[in-house]
Amino acid sequence: MENLRKEIGFFGAFSTVVGVVIGSGVFFKAAVIYKTTGNVSLGLLAWILAGIISICAGLTTAELAAAIPETGGMIVWVEKAYGKTISYLLGWAQAVIYYPASIAAAAAIFSTQFLNLFGVDKKYSILVGACAATTVTGLNLLGSKASGHIQTIATVCKLIPIIAIIVFGLLQPNPTTIELFPSSSSSTSSTPLAALGAAMLAAMYGYDGWSNVGTIAGEMKNPKKDLPRAILYGLLVITAIYLLINVAYLLTMPMEQIAGNGNVPNDVATKLFGPNGGKIITIGIMISVYGTMNGFTMTAIRVPYAMAMKDQIPFKNFWIKLNRFSIPYFSALVTLVLTIAMMFTGEFDTLTDFLLFTIWIFFIATFFAVFVLRKREPDMPRPYKVPFYPIVPWISIIGGAYIVLAAIITQFILAISGVIITLLGLVFYTETHKKFKK
Repeated sequence: MENLRKEIGFFGAFSTVVGVVIGSGVFFKAAVIYKTTGNVSLGLLAWILAGIISICAGLTTAELAAAIPETGGMIVWVEKAYGKTISYLLGWAQAVIYYPASIAAAAAIFSTQFLNLFGVDKKYSILVGACAATTVTGLNLLGSKASGHIQTIATVCKLIPIIAIIVFGLLQPNPTTIELFPSSSSSTSSTPLAALGAAMLAAMYGYDGWSNVGTIAGEMKNPKKDLPRAILYGLLVITAIYLLINVAYLLTMPMEQIAGNGNVPNDVATKLFGPNGGKIITIGIMISVYGTMNGFTMTAIRVPYAMAMKDQIPFKNFWIKLNRFSIPYFSALVTLVLTIAMMFTGEFDTLTDFLLFTIWIFFIATFFAVFVLRKREPDMPRPYKVPFYPIVPWISIIGGAYIVLAAIITQFILAISGVIITLLGLVFYTETHKKFKK
């Protein structure tokens, strides 16, 4: 049996967390958040609370990742806690919805920035996005070491424009007054609490992707030590970056000019660095989003492989075949086809809402798995345990439940579509089990 190579160290895993999470969200969600809240303090609080939920979620799942460091990540953990059926549905949802939609959403932003930078007609948007996704897939087929290096380079490059905005933005002489406890909101929501809730839903997309590093645990040199550290330190750095760049935005431009403005980073850069600043930031955004696409692709192509190794999908022999770089190439090609198909189904916000609802249902189940396995298998080796148990897992669960409910209320059709597509996977699961029982 062919095995995946263990070539990824701590910095490769750390850069995967940072590289996947820091993508389009840090640039494009500020406009939505401040438009929703109509209040500087509520907007910043939304970023803080979303970061706290994500950190708690990362710390919770890190216990599972360290105890069960196998390629497949959540699929393996969920199977251990609930059995093969739920595990299969998670893998199906990741392979058919979450990863293709994530890559497609990132490709849409990359395409938009590319067209703006070079003045290309919008009719070529899908073509440019498809080309970007294809090149990312090609690079990943060269092996986990190559894709890890690409992720590291992209992570370093994307931080350069972000740090530039933060440093020069914080030096602006016109500070913005921020209330610790804002008493009102100028948004259309009835109360500040309602405005904060809607803003948190938008902010959570900015933190999405932290769980993907668990998928490559089987290819890490020392996953029990490096994986929890990569998740924790990665999310702490990300939260700090998000807060600082938002403060830099607010010190450079009035909140009223940020709210609803889809070109906030470009406008801020133009004020800070002159007319060419917008172009520099556009290039930075493209590198950032390309790194996000690479990180999602890097983890996406390993999900069907892990499922096939457990006899959970038909045509097992196709999915487990590795190329000479030890990469499941058939899985990579199928993921690319699904990604391009997703590009025709919706725009950036539609795709992000669709994928967030679907994956957070399984995130909640994963958080509960910590309780299940601690009770069922108390003697399981746990080189890392989630701190402040059970408070941290419960924060993750409550935060996840809010996200799911908010998506049902605000995007009912998308939510139902996600449920239907996920349950359709049971048809293939049933047929596969009939085959292997014979």
